[in-house]
Amino acid sequence: MAKHGSGAGLKSIALFEAAKGAVVILAGLGLIALLHRDAQALAEAIVARLHLNPASHYPTIFLSLMAHPSDARLWAIGGSAMAYAAMRFTEAYGLWRQRIWANWLGVWSGGIYIPVELYEAIAHPSAIHIGLAIANVLIVAYLVNGIRRNAAGG
Repeated sequence: MAKHGSGAGLKSIALFEAAKGAVVILAGLGLIALLHRDAQALAEAIVARLHLNPASHYPTIFLSLMAHPSDARLWAIGGSAMAYAAMRFTEAYGLWRQRIWANWLGVWSGGIYIPVELYEAIAHPSAIHIGLAIANVLIVAYLVNGIRRNAAGG
């Protein structure tokens, strides 16, 4: 497998991608810990503490899942989270080892989120939405540039 590019830039992106995978794993472990407690009461307390409207879309989903922990939807979300984390860790490994395939994986996996992130940054402007959109665009552009340099033989 061919190596390429700036080691420092790719390693920074690799650490960022690994961190995203780790956050998803930690969140999943937190949900598993909730299953052994009064998950519904704790979920309601979290929604109240964050001053969220319990009747709105996302809090309703969260409360519903916590009320029915054996629900197949919860397991589907868990499986999706594991697949997401595995992809992030795979990408991080490849970028850390400066593999071209990891650039392609990063362009694909980051590029699919750009339209959504740009929409969120425009429709619901906040430092987080704007920051995520900018960071993702810069990361994808950096990886595309690495692919181009490799194709040009440099």
